[in-house]
Formats: sequence, C-alpha cells, structure tokens
Amino acid sequence: MQRYKSFGAFMKREFGLTVYKVNVDAGFTCPNRDGTLGLSGCIYCNNDSFRPNSCKPTLSLAEQIGNGMHHIRKRYKANKFIVYFQPYTNTYAPLETLRGLYAEALKQPDIIGLAIGTRPDAVDEGKISMLGELAEKHFILIEYGLQSIYDKSLTFINRGHDYSAFLRAVDMTKGRGIHIGAHLIAGFPTETREEMLAMAEEISSLGIGFLKVHQLQVVKDTPLADLYKEKPFYTFGYEEYVDFIVDFIERTSPDIVFQRLFATAPDSILVAPDWGKSRHKMLSDIEKRLEARDTHQGLKYQLQPQHIRG
Repeated sequence: MQRYKSFGAFMKREFGLTVYKVNVDAGFTCPNRDGTLGLSGCIYCNNDSFRPNSCKPTLSLAEQIGNGMHHIRKRYKANKFIVYFQPYTNTYAPLETLRGLYAEALKQPDIIGLAIGTRPDAVDEGKISMLGELAEKHFILIEYGLQSIYDKSLTFINRGHDYSAFLRAVDMTKGRGIHIGAHLIAGFPTETREEMLAMAEEISSLGIGFLKVHQLQVVKDTPLADLYKEKPFYTFGYEEYVDFIVDFIERTSPDIVFQRLFATAPDSILVAPDWGKSRHKMLSDIEKRLEARDTHQGLKYQLQPQHIRG
C-alpha cells in the first residue's frame, strides 16, 4: 500500500519510467538580495545547504546538464530527466532571458521538462504565459517558495512578501497546463504545532499539485544562525518530527504529490537540529510510522478553505 503520493512514483506513472532531476544554477539572484527588497535575503538562506556539487554557475547550462545526467546515469541507469532550476529565484530576469534559458535546457537530449524554483512575487502575466506555451509540449513545474502561510512568520524570516502574494501567483498560474508546487518550512519559533499542521489543509484547499515540506534547519553563515547563537530557540527532535510529518500527511489532500518530507543540509554547515540520520533512514522511519499507525495521506483531510493572512 502506498501511504502517500511521492514524486518519483507520480513521474513513473506519468511517463512509464523513472525520471530524475538534474539541478542547475543559471546564475540568478533574488530580489531579497540585490537591493530590490533587501540585501541580506531570508534569514535561514544559505544555498550551499542544498546545492549539489555538479550545480555550479561557472559552468554553462549545457555543461551542468551534461555533467548532472552523466552522474545520475552512472549511479541509477537513468534515461529521462527534468532540469531543475534551483538556487535563488529562477524567474527573476527579463522574459526573453528566461525564454532563452528554458529553451536551451529543453533542447538537451533526454530532457522531458523543467522544474523552476522561484518566489511568488517574481512572476507576471508574460512569464506565466510563456511557461504555459512550454507546457503544451513539456512537463513544466513551477515551485513557489512560500515557507509559511502566516504573515507573522514571513515577517520574522524577512521573506519580503506576504501570503496574499502567493495566492495571487497561484491564481495566475492555474488553468495553463503548468504544474504548481509550493514549499513550506515547519518549525519557525513564531508558530505553534497546530498552526504548522493547519498549513496542510490550507494549502490543500488551493488546488496545487505538488508540495515540499521540511523541518527548519539552522545553517552556518545566516542571520538565523546568529539569532540561534545569541538566544537558542527550540527545533524539532527527530522522533517528534517523524510524528509531526505523519500528522501533516494525514491532513493533506490525497491529490497532492509530496516532493520532499524533510531536509538534509550538509554536516559541515548544519547547526541545528543535528539528527545524524541518512536520507534513506528518514524515509524508512516515516514509512514505518505510517504503517504502525495504519494511516495514509488524506485520512484526516477536510476541505476547509481558510486563506489565513494573519
């Protein structure tokens, strides 16, 4: 029994074979770093916490894709790929610049689509229309970094936009053949456990298809790390988080595909929480907890749109 919808299983059903992501860094910045909204970025942000070694902006886009595919093919015998524009804000450029980058990625052999990580305040009608055109022939997934549905938390993390910006971006993107994803972080000290869990129903009510959720991680060289050093705040314990994510899965619509359930920053930059668990172990423990509780995605889901802005 599949107890939650995973991205890998979804793609295999869609395309009849395993599809892997190739991460690339196309040299984007962020409006929260270049002075448009701010200079320091979100307080938790250190892109080295999730950037693969093959993902280097000093290499051309084609070189990054080629290197990434070579590594994945060698390890997993993979045949088809999605190019994942990951670091920073990957729609934060003029429309024609984006069109050229996305076209360059899609023309590489064995690439069937794109996943584009961005901010909800960094899209407009022109950019979404262009992605809609690409979606007529390719798998196009736009992943909006929301982090929290609560404006108090977005203010705390210096996000630079509010929840309503996310709602506008989702509304703009719907109905164009583009797959829509959201990214949430659980564990901000501004939120209670119940508030964190309530995000499952709220996000489920919006009609998006994909979701990434993971625990707050404090990593080196960030304002959050400075705050943690000055006055340590509570972060999830391992067993507590496994219970939390199972509760979250139960309350999430069965139609949503989970792309991520936890984060694993490199030990060299991780400050807290330091669980010392491998990705395989964490996935296994979540599966075992779901089985032990004989539960599954959507078991406790109720469609109750809230549109929380406070």
